[in-house]
Amino acid sequence: MKSFVWPLPLALGLALALTLGETLAGPVKSPYQLVLQHSRLRGRQHGPNVCAVQKLIGTNKKYFTNCKQWYQRKICGKSTVISYECCPGYEKVPGEKGCPAALPLSNIYETLGVVGSTTTQLYTDRTEKLRPEMEGPGSFTIFAPSNEAWAALSAEVLDSLVSNVNIELLNALRYHMVDRRVLTDELKHGTTLISMYQNSDIHIHHYPNGIVTVNCARLLKADHHATNGVVHLIDKVISTTTNTIQQIIELEDTFETLRAAVAASGLNTLLEGDTQLTFLAPTNEAFKKIPQETLNRILGDPEALKDLLNNHILKSAMCAEAIISGLSMETLGGNTLDVGCNGDMLTIDGKAIISNKDNLATNGVIHYVDELLIPDSAKTLFELAVESDVSTSIDLYRQAGLDSHLSGTEHLTLLAPLNSVFKDGVPYVDANMKNLLLNHIVKDQLSSKYLYHGQTLDTLGGKKLRVFVYRNSLCIENSCIAAHDKRGRYGTLFTVDQMLTPPIGTIMDALKVDNRFSTLVAAIQTAGLTEILNREGTYTIFAPTNEAFQALPPEELNKFMGNAKELANILKYHIGDEILVSGAIGALVRLKSLQGSKLEVSSKNSVVNINKEPVAETDIMATNGVIYAIKNVLQIPDWPRTYTIRLLEDTEEDDA
Repeated sequence: MKSFVWPLPLALGLALALTLGETLAGPVKSPYQLVLQHSRLRGRQHGPNVCAVQKLIGTNKKYFTNCKQWYQRKICGKSTVISYECCPGYEKVPGEKGCPAALPLSNIYETLGVVGSTTTQLYTDRTEKLRPEMEGPGSFTIFAPSNEAWAALSAEVLDSLVSNVNIELLNALRYHMVDRRVLTDELKHGTTLISMYQNSDIHIHHYPNGIVTVNCARLLKADHHATNGVVHLIDKVISTTTNTIQQIIELEDTFETLRAAVAASGLNTLLEGDTQLTFLAPTNEAFKKIPQETLNRILGDPEALKDLLNNHILKSAMCAEAIISGLSMETLGGNTLDVGCNGDMLTIDGKAIISNKDNLATNGVIHYVDELLIPDSAKTLFELAVESDVSTSIDLYRQAGLDSHLSGTEHLTLLAPLNSVFKDGVPYVDANMKNLLLNHIVKDQLSSKYLYHGQTLDTLGGKKLRVFVYRNSLCIENSCIAAHDKRGRYGTLFTVDQMLTPPIGTIMDALKVDNRFSTLVAAIQTAGLTEILNREGTYTIFAPTNEAFQALPPEELNKFMGNAKELANILKYHIGDEILVSGAIGALVRLKSLQGSKLEVSSKNSVVNINKEPVAETDIMATNGVIYAIKNVLQIPDWPRTYTIRLLEDTEEDDA
């Protein structure tokens, strides 16, 4: 009988699938247990009960690996190496593969030495009462600091502990203990355990990535069973906390400005409550970094101030040790912050602005930040624009003396062209430009998601602007929105792809005032189409210039202009039955003409083409449509020989 050997990746995949099946059939595993299970699967090729562990290069930090980390091979942006060691609770046997033997069961005191917490044993020996308790009958849990954790304590803290071993040291060790057996499946996120020191709370956080923290100390190895309890190894020596977030703010000198801000905003009750939060608390230094005028404005505006502080409060407690890669977290204000890490530094939106992390409170965690995280909702239009790619537009408003509109309390929407719009030069600011800039400011604070096709908007310059909604574009006249809205305290910023050109009349009016179209105007009048192009409507006209008509042979042009019916038909083919601005043109748009045939409009590399011929000028806006200047007379599909073809034939005959 033929036998089969499964390839390793497939076998591993089947093992993972089977394990998931077992999970569905049995108790739901905690995130920590799932990560440990993944580490075990990755290490099984080295024998039973072997776990794959990621170790940060140049440090002693080790992590059980999840699937994402396994492939990225990075923790906090730093490279790791994979090592293989016995999973918790197992040991090697000489001459055998893997870790086949369970660790011998002994009391908690002896187990401390087995798991790598011999320093905890040493300090336990210095007390009179604790070792007999750890060796005696009962059921206990100890969160045992690693040897490295004890070594990381400052000399001052260590001296205070060992100078009074039967009070200070004993109390510190008892705070790490619970008088019952607590395994990881009971270490739920946001729970508290009652310690053996004055019934003080121990704060547990269990994160989706499998990290478990105890008072923000990371659980290194868990569930080491003992005859009288269980030992969990942690990476820090933990201490009691009795203050709320609000009380810590009131006690720390570095939060003097923050104290006043919290009081003025009315957030005291929240920060004194029971809800577990993370406060990215701005220091006095953070407030000093912004202009005094801006600070005074925000502190004097209760709504802006509340938005500012809510943007510093995350909806759950997040210890720094739980961040091993970037993740988005929601603030109380509804915004998201990218919380990440770079080595030992915690980052917010990619910036290492946290100066003091993991200050535990009874209702969450405080991280000190040295830079304000000002949300858009607390900013003026001017402040929104300065931080966007529209600085050239803002300079124009300054030159025009209109910048007060951008920093005041008027409810407005600014249509600000991208800097790239001005790559060929910045316009001179005169009276006409000032009026045009005013027409880029709409008289209400808008949100693009509420704009609809055909809506009209009033500007400070007195114009009415139309809204056009296309499949992949949202445009106001010829300017299409190029980025997400930025909604400030009073105003909203719409970043647009070009300068607005408000309509100044009908299509017929626009053609008449432009000398390039005098022949076309005469042709329209001859064909009897003047009324159509003067009345209300939504048209796109591809307008041949005088040059286009002059390219036709004289006899053909005369015949062309002498037959009103045929002329009307040809001109109608140049007119689309809807408004299509250039910013809404994709790879190909088929636009129905008034003649009935379709026009093929396309855009590539910022060049608009009509029937595969380039357009000379786009987006000449009119009250009833938009004009594109073209340098050839369009050929109606399937018509007998057209003037353009005849012209080419005549040229070929002359060359012959």
